[in-house]
Amino acid sequence: MPARPHAPAAGFLAAPRRRGRAATGPGGTAFQWPRPMFLARHARKCWQGRPASFIVGAPDQPDSDTLGVVAPMSRAQEPSRRTVLAVAVAAAVTGTAAPAAAAAPRTAAADHPGQVQARPIDYHAWTTYRDWRCGTVQGARAVSGRRPGVVIGAPAGRTDYTDPHTGTTATWEYATWTSPAHRLTVPATEAVASWNADTPDGTWLQVELHGTYSDGTETPWYVMGRWAAGDRDIKRTSVDDQTDGKSTIWTDTFAIDDPSTGLRLTSYRLRLTLYRRPGTHLTPTVWRLGAMGSDIPDRFTVPASTPGLAQELAVPRYSQEIHKGQYPEYDNGGEAWCSPTSSQMIIEYWGGRLTPEQLSWVDPSYADPQVCHAARSTYDHQYQGCGNWPFNAAYAATFAGLQGVVTRLSSLTDLETLIAAGIPAITSQSFLKEELTGAGYGTSGHLMTVIGFTAEGDVIAGDPASPSDEAVRRVYKRREWENIWLRTKRYNASGKVVSGTGGVCYLYFPAHPTPHQRKALAAVGVH
Repeated sequence: MPARPHAPAAGFLAAPRRRGRAATGPGGTAFQWPRPMFLARHARKCWQGRPASFIVGAPDQPDSDTLGVVAPMSRAQEPSRRTVLAVAVAAAVTGTAAPAAAAAPRTAAADHPGQVQARPIDYHAWTTYRDWRCGTVQGARAVSGRRPGVVIGAPAGRTDYTDPHTGTTATWEYATWTSPAHRLTVPATEAVASWNADTPDGTWLQVELHGTYSDGTETPWYVMGRWAAGDRDIKRTSVDDQTDGKSTIWTDTFAIDDPSTGLRLTSYRLRLTLYRRPGTHLTPTVWRLGAMGSDIPDRFTVPASTPGLAQELAVPRYSQEIHKGQYPEYDNGGEAWCSPTSSQMIIEYWGGRLTPEQLSWVDPSYADPQVCHAARSTYDHQYQGCGNWPFNAAYAATFAGLQGVVTRLSSLTDLETLIAAGIPAITSQSFLKEELTGAGYGTSGHLMTVIGFTAEGDVIAGDPASPSDEAVRRVYKRREWENIWLRTKRYNASGKVVSGTGGVCYLYFPAHPTPHQRKALAAVGVH
């Protein structure tokens, strides 16, 4: 029997698990339990909210694909306490000039004279038939068509997998696809992989990353995620305790352990392992596989940007807070569901809908059952939360005609470029209650949607941490909002220096964007 493709590479050191919890206390004051000096950017404990669907305007339509739905799932097992991710160095970005491809730093455009924007972000993906043909395969094959991808051809072999969350061991046929090496235009301190795939019942996939350091040495093959759209065959999971003494995997993020040494990730390869039940013709289909590498300097503030757009998109409004206490097996219920709630808002903006059959497992007395479904569909059984970034993007892409990526943006100008093309975003930020006027709470990790800008340039957000459906639409002051989103360092309520998220966002957009959408995505480095 061949070596298990899912087994961790030899030479891994045991990284201690960072456990903790980030939350808000009475009155919305942010507080944190003790944790190591890493960014708890998956804390995602949002403490307000309620669902709704209401809007203004309409998005650009995809060329022709009709948005669809994901497969129904069985109930997942109730986990123990939630694990809070820590990451080595977070990032913020300088400047506010007009957007350009994320491949390299550049000088500000003429419409913002005197401003310089460094964009230390490199997002790269494999999506075309030619891309898939360029990979190294063992049992996998590329498929052409309107949406090219990679599937199982003739399996490379069989392997056993023991699910750590159920204890069940099963045998699977597998095939692999390995990308060519991608040399980062920005040697990186962090990297986040994301993927878009279809995994019918009886199939699942694993994504791994192998890199080269600036000192010429190499990383092990790191597992970036074991994923299926449903939870019948395996429990969707990240993998803890992966490190080689130079870098560590923090749930979904590769991070250099000590960036101050100058060590960086200079190139990487990604490997897909596709699994199916033996003796069947089932197969996962992967349409997009990529990673965002970044090296963003630490800073407490970012330069103020100049407003350039007044527009609002017609994004549905859902709140997480009416789901408080519902399905506690998924991260203790709605108070922690800011990420899947935000994802569901954007999915439905693009027309994605779930069927009554898919929602039949949800208690009929619960409002907005699709939010419960989104939480279940993004839940990471190792991390014990719904805030795994790639799992959210992958969930969005289970809706036909839609794709999703995890990346970083460098300014509100980037968001304006996307909004002008009809593309809303989901952003990650942390702040004290007094740092964001009108929020009414503080948090060490929260996701919300950005759906537009006022005539004054203020941010129009769909904030799931709201007490009612109508209250989900918020207007936040531009200067406050861009700083809490883009900074990498901040002070918590105790005056301690902690980390910020540095412009992280999810982008969901059509599988076949319009020319305007394609141009806007390219301008922020997504192709």
